[in-house]
Amino acid sequence: MESQIGTKRKIKIAFLRYLCVICAAFTCVLVLFLIVYVFAKGIPNISWELLSAKPSYLSGKIGILPDIMNTVYIIIATLAFVLPLGVGAAVYLTEYAKNKRIVAIIEYAAETLSGIPSIIYGLVGMLFFCQFLNMQTSLLAGALTLVIMNLPTIMRTTQESLKTVPNSYREGAFGLGAGKWRVIRTVVLPGCIDGVITGCILSVGRILGESAALLFTAGFAHTLNGFFYGLKSAGATLTVALYVYAKEQGEFGVAFAIALVLMVLTLAINLFAMIAGHYFKRRRNI
Repeated sequence: MESQIGTKRKIKIAFLRYLCVICAAFTCVLVLFLIVYVFAKGIPNISWELLSAKPSYLSGKIGILPDIMNTVYIIIATLAFVLPLGVGAAVYLTEYAKNKRIVAIIEYAAETLSGIPSIIYGLVGMLFFCQFLNMQTSLLAGALTLVIMNLPTIMRTTQESLKTVPNSYREGAFGLGAGKWRVIRTVVLPGCIDGVITGCILSVGRILGESAALLFTAGFAHTLNGFFYGLKSAGATLTVALYVYAKEQGEFGVAFAIALVLMVLTLAINLFAMIAGHYFKRRRNI
């Protein structure tokens, strides 16, 4: 009887092991297929002229340089707002807040925010930033909308990193006579900097891939402006430009070229995240 139970258990374990292997293999194949397909479709349509030129409707020339610069502008503007807010909120909730019930409510609200569809953020951003605050359709309105979208990611990632710092570090610093803020600034934050960078990189990835919210708030103008003037005016990011060229203009070759650029940027961001995580982990263990 015991041998039969042992045999059934071994069969069950083997079945679950092979099922996990099949699922992992399917995921890898799906990712590789997507990458290969985008590269195969995008490489024949990409050129230096496409990447470095401005579009001209009179001559019919297509260029995505304004879209690339608008993407850079909106990433810089979003991070400039969301990093201080997210890291500051995480530090307060983890190190200063005494009422655990309020902390739990705020964490639940942040997790709820991270699950709201982006189209709703776009609608709220259009009504509040563009109309109520009279920012009109602009990159700044889009960046502020993305700040609300990415705030839970930065805050929760930083919180979990702060919790990994051993309490003995804090107690040792307090024993040496350091104040609360000095302990946080010189002991706690350096010990969790890898988590802050990871949250930042995840936010950049989400900003790169966002289109629905920006269609309502940032617009889809293919214009090249300076940084400060560009934030005040409408502009299309790469994802919005991909939608416009594929859906509105039927330029699927240009759309796949933009998809290739986005894919390369995404792979570069993930690679940088891995390198940064390993670097700060080694530095913390030294």
